[in-house]
Amino acid sequence: MKPEGILKHLPWMLLGVLGASCLGVVALRRGEHISALWIIVASIAVYLVAYRYYSLYIASKVMKLDASRATPAVVNNDGLNYVPTNKNVLFGHHFAAIAGAGPLVGPVLAAQVGYLPGTLWLLGGVVLAGAVQDFMVLFISSRRNGASLGEIIKKEMGPVPGTIALFGCFMIMIIILAVLALIVVKALAESPWGVFTVCSTVPIALFMGVYMRFLRPGRVGEVSVIGIVLLVASIWFGGVIAHDPYWGPALTFKDTTITYTLIGYAFVSALLPVWLILAPRDYLATFLKIGVIVGLAIGIVILNPELKMPAVTQFVDGTGPVWKGSLFPFLFITIACGAVSGFHALIASGTTPKLLACETDARYIGYGAMLMESFVAIMALVAASIIEPGLYFAMNTPPAALGITMPNLHQLGGDNAPMIMAQLKDVTVHAAATVSSWGFVISPEQILQTAKDIGEPSVLNRAGGAPTLAVGIAHVFHQIMPAADMGFWYHFGILFEALFILTALDAGTRSGRFMLQDLLGNFVPFLKKTDSLVAGIIGTAGCVGLWGYLLYQGVVDPLGGVKSLWPLFGISNQMLAAVALVLSTVVLIKMKRTQYIWVTVLPAVWLLICTTYALGLKLFSDNPQLEGFFFLANEYKQKIAAGGADLSAQQIANMNHIVVNNYTNAGLSIMFLLVVYSIIFYGIKTALAAHKNPQRSDQETPYVAVPEQSSANSEGEVKVSPQH
Repeated sequence: MKPEGILKHLPWMLLGVLGASCLGVVALRRGEHISALWIIVASIAVYLVAYRYYSLYIASKVMKLDASRATPAVVNNDGLNYVPTNKNVLFGHHFAAIAGAGPLVGPVLAAQVGYLPGTLWLLGGVVLAGAVQDFMVLFISSRRNGASLGEIIKKEMGPVPGTIALFGCFMIMIIILAVLALIVVKALAESPWGVFTVCSTVPIALFMGVYMRFLRPGRVGEVSVIGIVLLVASIWFGGVIAHDPYWGPALTFKDTTITYTLIGYAFVSALLPVWLILAPRDYLATFLKIGVIVGLAIGIVILNPELKMPAVTQFVDGTGPVWKGSLFPFLFITIACGAVSGFHALIASGTTPKLLACETDARYIGYGAMLMESFVAIMALVAASIIEPGLYFAMNTPPAALGITMPNLHQLGGDNAPMIMAQLKDVTVHAAATVSSWGFVISPEQILQTAKDIGEPSVLNRAGGAPTLAVGIAHVFHQIMPAADMGFWYHFGILFEALFILTALDAGTRSGRFMLQDLLGNFVPFLKKTDSLVAGIIGTAGCVGLWGYLLYQGVVDPLGGVKSLWPLFGISNQMLAAVALVLSTVVLIKMKRTQYIWVTVLPAVWLLICTTYALGLKLFSDNPQLEGFFFLANEYKQKIAAGGADLSAQQIANMNHIVVNNYTNAGLSIMFLLVVYSIIFYGIKTALAAHKNPQRSDQETPYVAVPEQSSANSEGEVKVSPQH
């Protein structure tokens, strides 16, 4: 290499050394607390070096991106579905679509085994698997007129695997929506402050939609500022409401009540025009996502907090109370979206390729946005690791694992309030003793004081990750801006998470409705009409009914719905990513670029090993610590039979819930295995046939040069409509 070449790469080499050094400190220091800054600096260095070199290698060698090739947005520019969009604007749209609850919740749950395993997988997984998948699918779809994942599989492998893929994608979407909704329910149960604040986002979004549509069309920045001001006001006023002797108890709802409300809301919302509620909430969510994560990073740099969670805890053996399973394979399933997410393949093959102005922008948007999501996940892991470990486990462990029964907190406003508070104090003492016995010492006073600080009656039974992340956010922001109390910042964190989740719930329910209409339309053609209100109502009811059923079963699960639904979500999500990578491999072979298939084969094989092994354990293991689906179902069936008249009606109902939930999870797991391995079978069959064929056999659309008058270019210098 010439001296000028060395000088060109020297800064990147130094950055790589810095990142490796910081990662070494994170990995090798034991027996002492280290600063969270080591993780932040290491992560940024890894992301920058990976983007500079590995993504460039994929773009130039594997894909051979061509800036002179017209994208679907340029060829089909209709000002509606196909619109050449500024790459920075599209980056924001794409990031808002892919960054849902997964990168926030998965890493928080993964903190059970310590901060080190999660950090290593979040960095290695995104560089070698997650960002590669997003980038490859976006590239493949943009070369096929913006086709969806199912359509691409149908074109490249045949109609049978295409139909199987569409069905599999729909069922995975149902699991995703159920888990998203469960996180909201767990965050808002028994929380009048949270209920008021999150419910306020509905009229705020409706006002913004009307404002942009009729009052001040196209004034996105203006209405977003108004929306943010109203959101902040709703957080402050929520605190007033929560402490009101009438409204506080009136807005304290049980988790089942919130479940029914959320199901009804999702049904109505999915039938409303996009401009009325979904688009305005998307703007708000995007501003909050970027603002909170950047603010959290700046706060950590200023405060330089210590990581209080150990690098590795004793729960790597699979005995943890938050989720069951050993480090391999369950860590990778639990973290899910922050490292690799199959859900992204649905976005990268749906809306985004139809807005891509220049083919070379795919690197920045596909690979770059996934790196940004991974950074969100790193921030969530750090936020969970800087609070007291004892508090973390007290919040996230289901009551049954703590050996307690939670009192009815929604009765705090009645005559029984003194008795309820006495019961709450008793269960807090018991919970603190249980958590302390695990080696994470915490006093009942610390747990009660935290609840008081954040304006909640209790922090126990707050599984799901969202409340824990909100506490971490509150700790950082309160120290930076102490004028607002912890309660304000905690509910700001809850609102931040709920906004992204409700946006994803709205968008996901709409997508699920279209998928279901497409599937049912094969038998009843009328149902394929997406512009029909009747067909829309039927499709929406079917979609909401399916995820609503899973949500309800998760909410009433005595063992904690997160423990049963999150592994299923993680496994199905990672399996979808494996399917997308298998498709990418098949396309590369058909394009006669077999020498590069290691880029997609290695992550695909790893994901298939992890997910298949994890599903095998969850289905067939008789290890009580793993809480396998068939094992738990049979165990509780035997308890019901053996208990007989000695069991109360409530105990029998609880056990029946566990039996039904585990049989449901087992059935879904087997279905996912059949779907994934059917597609792999067809993929291998197609790849072998393509390998024997001396000619290219992929279904890429013919080359069309970018028109000279087109303003779309790699710098994104395009005219963008107000909606884009």
